[in-house]
Amino acid sequence: MSPQRIRTLKELAKHAILLGILFFSFVPFALMLVISFKDNDQFVANPWLPDAISSWHWENWIKGWNTVGPYIANSIVTSLGAVILCLALAIPASYVIARYRFRGRELVYYGFILTMFLPGGAAALVTTFKMMSSLSLVNSLWALVILGGVGGQISCIFILRQFIEDIPKELFESAEMDGAGHFRQMWSIMLPLSGPILGTLAIMNFLGTWNNLIMPMILLRDDAKLTIPVGLMRLDGEYVKMWGELMAGYSIAAIPLVVLFLFSTRMFVRGLTAGAVKG
Repeated sequence: MSPQRIRTLKELAKHAILLGILFFSFVPFALMLVISFKDNDQFVANPWLPDAISSWHWENWIKGWNTVGPYIANSIVTSLGAVILCLALAIPASYVIARYRFRGRELVYYGFILTMFLPGGAAALVTTFKMMSSLSLVNSLWALVILGGVGGQISCIFILRQFIEDIPKELFESAEMDGAGHFRQMWSIMLPLSGPILGTLAIMNFLGTWNNLIMPMILLRDDAKLTIPVGLMRLDGEYVKMWGELMAGYSIAAIPLVVLFLFSTRMFVRGLTAGAVKG
């Protein structure tokens, strides 16, 4: 087999893999949109392809919006608050661990990393609830902000520390010679160079808080304070599932995430590839 044919086969294999990834990524979303315009009879008769536009059930979207819409603001507030809190704590901690040379530095760092192996999520529900109750944060959106911000700390510190250590030390030394303190170095050197990776961490933390279902169910009591995942459960009927309304609610809940992805794709990709190539 000629080298040219081998290269052609390799390119075909790469394109086939990419097409497969795109297929399994976008087909579920497309099916969700198709089903959102059907009633149950149409869904059973034809679950895969769209029906004639004249038979679309737009009332599914009205029902989905009436159910999910009131909770969008709560999800946005808690997700943005968790991102701000997470980065506000992770940035100085990562800078100190990466830049300072003090006794026990590695011990502190690996102590942070070890906390990743502690049980969390469902395994710590009782402990988390008792802690939030003792802080008088039950039925408060602040509880979700704090838990979302603290929950992403370790992964942010782990990634940021590695990134900061790859920044040329000469930049910090030059700034220090010019009289810049550590806060100034963080603001003028670290943050501008860490923009892509910070954007990536912010998106990951935002998605984690946005999709959180268990903690809002346990901590929140008032209907006006619920978040989108809990609101979506109300479309899941106890005896009969109205698939069109359910998929319409899921589609509405996904719109803010799609907008976030469209406006942050370049930053997200740059963050994922940051550090792969160093000049």
